[in-house]
Amino acid sequence: MNNSTSKRSPLLFFVLVYALSIPLWVLNVIYPMKLPVDNLPVTDIVATFSPMVAASILVYREEKLLGVKNLLKRAFDYKRITKKVWYVPIIFLMPFIYVLTYVIMRLVGLPVPTVWNPPLLTPLLFIAFFLAAAGEELGYSGYVTDPMQVRYTALTASLIIGLIHAVWHFPSMLSMGMTLGLFIWGGFILAVSFRILTVWLYNNTGKSVFAAILFHAVTNTGRSIFPGSRSAFQLYDGAIGYGLIAITAVIVVFLWGPKTLTRFRYARKAA
Repeated sequence: MNNSTSKRSPLLFFVLVYALSIPLWVLNVIYPMKLPVDNLPVTDIVATFSPMVAASILVYREEKLLGVKNLLKRAFDYKRITKKVWYVPIIFLMPFIYVLTYVIMRLVGLPVPTVWNPPLLTPLLFIAFFLAAAGEELGYSGYVTDPMQVRYTALTASLIIGLIHAVWHFPSMLSMGMTLGLFIWGGFILAVSFRILTVWLYNNTGKSVFAAILFHAVTNTGRSIFPGSRSAFQLYDGAIGYGLIAITAVIVVFLWGPKTLTRFRYARKAA
C-alpha cells in the first residue's frame, strides 16, 4: 500500500460526488431537457464529471497540484497494459454480449429490428462516451478503487462501489421514466455487474484507468448503437442483456477469485 492511497478517503469521495450532483438533479427537475441520444437529461453531461471533479479536489487536498496532474494523466496510462491480450475483453467482451443478447431476443420473439443500421456518427458518439467515461473512471477507478481494495476484497469493493453508483443513477432514471424492472435490471444489477468487470480489468491491466475508460466507453457506445438503439436493448426491462452481463460477472468472480479478481483458477503453475 503506497502512502498516497492510504491517505485517500472513500467516504469523503462518495459524499462529494453526491454533493456535486444534487444541484444538477434539482436543475433537471426545474428545467428538464433531454439529449437526442438515449433520451438522457442534459444535466447528465455535467454530472458525469462529478467523480473526476470530486477526486481532483481530494487529491489536491492530499497531494497538491502535482497529484491532480498525475491523476488526470492516468486517463491515458495505456502503457500499464503490458499484457496486450487484455485488450480482447476490454474491446470485445461487451460487443459479444450485445450480439448474444440480440440473438436471444430474436429467438424469444421480441420486436427488435431485423436490419442493423449503425449511426453514421458512431465515431463521434464513441468519443463523447470516452470523455464521459473518463469523467467517471478517473474518480471510481483512479481514486477510490485502490483504497477500497486495501480495506476489502476486490469483490466487496466492487459491490460497494457498484451499489453507490447505482443509486447515483436513480435521479436520471426517474427523469427518463424508467420502469421498476429497469431500476432493478439496469440500475442495481447492471451497475454492480459492470463494476465487478471493470475492477477485474483494472486489476489485470496493471491498474490502468485507461483500460477502465475504454471498456466503459465501448459498453455505452455498443448499447446505444444496438439494433433499435437502447430502447430495443431494454425490451423486457433489459433483463436479457443485463442478465447476461450479470452472468459474465459471476463467471469472472468464479474463475479469477473474489479476493483480487486476478488469480485465474486454471492458470498453469510454474514448475
